[in-house]
Amino acid sequence: MPSKTGAPRPEGGRDFSKLFGDIANRTSQAAGRATTFLVAVGVVLVWAITGPLFHFSDTWQLVINTGTTIVTFLMVFLIQNSQNRDSAAIQVKLDELIRVSSAQNSFVGIEHLTDEELEEIRIKCESRAEAEKAGEESVERTGKKAKQAADSAVE
Repeated sequence: MPSKTGAPRPEGGRDFSKLFGDIANRTSQAAGRATTFLVAVGVVLVWAITGPLFHFSDTWQLVINTGTTIVTFLMVFLIQNSQNRDSAAIQVKLDELIRVSSAQNSFVGIEHLTDEELEEIRIKCESRAEAEKAGEESVERTGKKAKQAADSAVE
């Protein structure tokens, strides 16, 4: 299967990507569980309780510093991978909803634009929404006036 650039992707790369995605998913799901938090709190408590046993030595402090640094470093990559895939999946779903609805198909793929281009589109959309709201309010006022005129003509 070709990559985003159109170049063929080696089979081994796809296998590794799938394996990494599976590991990232499972890890990020596990990291968000209450039991995982309790285990982490337990590790910190055991470390803190053993402080006097090791006379609060530099090595004792190095253990927790190294452990938390390694876990944090690895989790950044795993969680970012999961977030990237979730974001891409949501974008595809939104693109499909736009494609099959009466929304403007020109919005499909706008996630690839620059920040400035996105801001310009956002401003235009907000302006259109405000204009539509003003138009709806005008139609509502006209409808009320027409009803009042009809009611007064009947009396």
